[in-house]
Amino acid sequence: DVQLQAFGGGLVQSGDSLRLSCAASGFAFSRSAMSWIRQAPGKGPEWVSSISTTGETTTYADSVKGRFTISRDNAKNMLYLQGHSLKPEDTAVYYCTLGSNDWAALRSPRGQGTQVTVSS
Repeated sequence: DVQLQAFGGGLVQSGDSLRLSCAASGFAFSRSAMSWIRQAPGKGPEWVSSISTTGETTTYADSVKGRFTISRDNAKNMLYLQGHSLKPEDTAVYYCTLGSNDWAALRSPRGQGTQVTVSS
């Protein structure tokens, strides 16, 4: 079974940085493109970023471009999301999913998310 567990969230202030991690198991991680999505309270899920199997290709939503960096460690089956200059609108539950783009990521199963709260 695909298992995805995100962690590393917390309460931070506007302008702070935060690094999220995702532990993956139950599938061929190194052969799977991966993504991060998020869901804010009362809103639908939003695609954040995707990364290719080797990490060479990354894509970002306009809302986070230039502030977030996605990366992966295939030896450890880990996915990461580094966020800088966080804003209150980044407040959401963040999930890691499979998929190489927004369409696939939003339709893939998601595991346990991690809450990020950015105070102004």
